[in-house]
Amino acid sequence: VKFNNCAGNKGVRYETNSLDFKVRADGTLYAAHQLQVPPKPPVLRVTAWDPQSLGRREAMVRFLVAEKPQHNGHKPKGRKTVPGELAQQQSDTLLPWRQHQSANGLRRQKRDWVIPPINVPENSRGPFPQQLVRIRSDKDKEIHIRYSITGVGADQPPMEVFSIDPVSGRMYVTRPMDREERASYHLRAHAVDMNGNKVENPIDLYIYVIDMNDNRPEFINQVYNGSVDEGSKPGTYVMTVTANDADDSTTANGMVRYRIVTQTPQSPSQNMFTINSETGDIVTVAAGLDREKVQQYIVIVQATDMEGNLNYGLSNTATAIITVTDVNDNPPEFTTSTYSGEVPENRVEVVVANLTVMDRDQPHSPNWNAIYRIISGDPSGHFTIRTDPVTNEGMVTVVKAVDYEMNRAFMLTVMVSNQAPLASGIQMSFQSTAGVTISVTDVNEAPYFPTNHKLIRLEEGVPTGTVLTTFSAVDPDRFMQQAVRYSKLSDPANWLNINATNGQITTAAVLDRESDYIKNNVYEATFLAADNGIPPASGTGTLQIYLIDINDNAPELLPKEAQICEKPNLNVINITAADADIDPNVGPFVFELPSVPSAVRKNWTITRLNGDYAQLSLRIMYLEAGVYDVPIIVTDSGNPPLYNTSVIKVKVCPCDENGDCTTIGAVAAAGLGTGAIIAILICIIILLTMVLLFVVWMKRREKERHTKQLLIDPEDDVRDNILKYDEEGGGEEDQDYDLSQLQQPETMEHVLNKTPGVRRVDERPIGAEPQYPIRPVIPHPGDIGDFINEGLRAADNDPTAPPYDSLLVFDYEGSGSTAGSVSSLNSSSSGDQDYDYLNDWGPRFKKLADMYGGGEED
Repeated sequence: VKFNNCAGNKGVRYETNSLDFKVRADGTLYAAHQLQVPPKPPVLRVTAWDPQSLGRREAMVRFLVAEKPQHNGHKPKGRKTVPGELAQQQSDTLLPWRQHQSANGLRRQKRDWVIPPINVPENSRGPFPQQLVRIRSDKDKEIHIRYSITGVGADQPPMEVFSIDPVSGRMYVTRPMDREERASYHLRAHAVDMNGNKVENPIDLYIYVIDMNDNRPEFINQVYNGSVDEGSKPGTYVMTVTANDADDSTTANGMVRYRIVTQTPQSPSQNMFTINSETGDIVTVAAGLDREKVQQYIVIVQATDMEGNLNYGLSNTATAIITVTDVNDNPPEFTTSTYSGEVPENRVEVVVANLTVMDRDQPHSPNWNAIYRIISGDPSGHFTIRTDPVTNEGMVTVVKAVDYEMNRAFMLTVMVSNQAPLASGIQMSFQSTAGVTISVTDVNEAPYFPTNHKLIRLEEGVPTGTVLTTFSAVDPDRFMQQAVRYSKLSDPANWLNINATNGQITTAAVLDRESDYIKNNVYEATFLAADNGIPPASGTGTLQIYLIDINDNAPELLPKEAQICEKPNLNVINITAADADIDPNVGPFVFELPSVPSAVRKNWTITRLNGDYAQLSLRIMYLEAGVYDVPIIVTDSGNPPLYNTSVIKVKVCPCDENGDCTTIGAVAAAGLGTGAIIAILICIIILLTMVLLFVVWMKRREKERHTKQLLIDPEDDVRDNILKYDEEGGGEEDQDYDLSQLQQPETMEHVLNKTPGVRRVDERPIGAEPQYPIRPVIPHPGDIGDFINEGLRAADNDPTAPPYDSLLVFDYEGSGSTAGSVSSLNSSSSGDQDYDYLNDWGPRFKKLADMYGGGEED
C-alpha cells in the first residue's frame, strides 16, 4: 500500500481493521497467520497516520484469492495475487471481471478488483457527452452482454448526469459538473446477458469532481465595525474579518489570504493597522491613536484565493470601520483661576456661582463628566457644588444658611475631577484647582425669643396686675440700630398684658386653674416681637404658665336626686362628692347632717364608707311618701378646708317585696296628695264629657242637613266645578291626530274674515262674554234653586256657549270606538210622553222641542 506524506514517510504508521492482516513500515500487506479465506472476497480498510501532524488517510483494499495445487503433501496456502493484466490499465478500458485458468483446466472466477476513482474536472466545456471510461467483461467474447449504471447521477436525481453505452460499455458525462453543487458520485456498474440475467457481480464506481477556481471569496459582512482605545500600543487586537470561498479548501482554489488595501485617514501614519493574512485579525501596528484628533478610521480589506496570488486568484473587498474609543487622557481644567459670588444671609438652595471647566474627552461620558469638591474654606459645610448634567458646569449652592453677623465672606478652594479615573500615566493638571470668593449680604432678620417656649410656675388666683415675668426678644442684627416692640398674638382667656417696649408680662385678670382654657394645668399665650427695620421683621414666642392648684373650690354632693323606700330596709342611698380642685385639695371628704332643722337628724342618718363615699338612710321606722330635701354638709381636705351644704332631693315611696317603688307610690312620692289626685281625675272626666257632647252635636247637624230637600245633591254641586274646555279630542282609538287642529285659535282674524256658512267645531260665535251673577261666599242651602235659575238664564242668552246651532265639521277621529253603537237606543214613540216642556228650556233645546214637540202637528 503506497502512501506519501510529502515528508519522506518518516514515522508513518499503518493499521488495518482486521486482526488477520497487518502492514509493514514499507507498506507491504501480509497475512498475520494461516487462514481460510471465505468465498466472498474480503474488503480491508488500511489507515496510514502521521504522529507528528496527527493526519490520517484511509484506503480500501479488495482481494482476489487464488489456490495453488498441493505438492509433496503440503496444504494449500492463500496468497494475494496481482494479475499481470491489471498492471496494463494504461488505457481507458477497465476489466473489473477477470477469469483465470486453473491448473486442472477448470475455469474459476476471480475476486473483483477495486476500481480506482474517476476524476472529472468541473466546468468542462465539452463537447458533450464526454467519454470518461470504458467498462467490459471477459465474457463478452462468448455472449452478448449489456452494460448499465445505477445510482445518484444516473437513474437517481440528478438524473442522466452520467450515461453508458449498453453494448460497448463506454461511460460518458453529459454536461458540465459543478463541484460546489456535488463533489462526488457513487455509481454501480452492471453486466447482464440479452435475457437480463446477471453475468457479473455489480461493481462500484467512484467519480470525483475536480475543483476549479471558479468562486470568489465572499465576506460574511460587507461592513465590519470594531473599536480600539486611543493610545493603544502596537499589536493591540482590533477586530476579525472573515471571508469564505466555496472552492475546495484543501486546494489553493479555496485558500484565502487577506491584506489591507487603503486606510482613511492616513493620520498620524498611513499604516496604523495590519491584518493577519490567514486569520483576518486586524491589529494596531503603530502608536499615536488619539480620539481627540481622529475618531474613526475606514479600512478597505481585500480577500484573495489561490493563497493570495493576485495574478491568478480571485478577490473581493469589505469595509472595516474602526472607532477610536475615548480614554480619560485629558483631565478637566478650570477656564479661570478665580470665581466670585454673592449670597444674602439666611437663604438656602441658592446658586451663588457657576464654575466652568474644559475637558477634551468625549462629552457626556464618565471621562468628561466633572465632579467638584470643596477642599478648604468651608469647615461648617455651608456650601456644596453640584454638576450641571448638560453644561458640565459646577453650581456652588448654599445648603446651610449663612449669618452675616458671623461670616461676611468665604474663601473657598475647589478641585475638579472626572467620574472615571485618569488613564495610566496621565497626571492631574495644575488648572484643575481654583478659588471661589463668596460675599454675604446683610438683610433685616426677625427678632427671636431665646427661650421659646418659656415655662413659668405660679399659683392660681394671683390678683390682677401681678408681674409674672419678662418675655423679651433678641434682634440678631447687631450692626443695625433697631427697636423691638411687643404685642399679644394669642391670649385665649385674655388674662395677660405685655409691655410694648420691654416685654414685661402682667396679669389682666385672675388666673383660674379650673378654667376651660387650661390644658393639663398649663395656660399658653403667644406674643409677637417686631422690629422697625426695612422691611419690618417679626418673630413669635410662646409663654407657658403652669398654674399650681389652691383650695378655691368647695366640694359638691353627688347625686342630686335619689329614691328610697318609706320603711327602713337594705335600700340605702350611696353618695359621694366632686371637687374641681386636684390633690391634695380634694378628698377624703367629711359628710355630716346639719343640726338645723332638727327633723333632718331625726329622720335621717349618714354613714361614712371611706374617704370619698357615704350612705344616707332612714333613721325612723316609717316616713310618709313624698319628696324631701335633705341637706348634707361636705368638707374637703384642703388647707384651709372648704365645705359646702348640698341638698339632695330624696323621693320616699312605698315599695314592693323586691324593694322597688310601686307605680302609685311613685306618683305619691312625686309630691301629689290624695286631694290633688282626685282633682286631676275630675278634670279628665270633664274633658271626656265635652268631647262626647261635641261628637253628638256634629252627628245631629249632619242629620238635619240630610232632611232638607235640595234641588241638587250636595255632592253634585257644580258651583265650584264649572269647567271651560276649548278643545275636543277624537275617539278612543284615535291616537294619531294633530292636536294643533283642535286648539282654540289665539286670534280671531281668520274667523272675522271667513264667509258665513259652515264653520269648525273649534270656532265659536263672536260676541260679548256674559256676566254670570256673583254668588255669596257661603250661600244658604235655600238659595241653590235661585242660583241655578240665574245661571240658566245667563247661559241661554250667551250665543258663545256650546253647543253651537250650526253644522259642525270634525276632523278624523279614528277607525272606530270600543263603545257600542247608539243606534240601538230607540226613542219611545208612545203618545203618552209630552215633550212640550222642552220649549221652556230655552234656545239651546229649541231643536229638540221642534223635533219632539208639537204632538199631532208632526
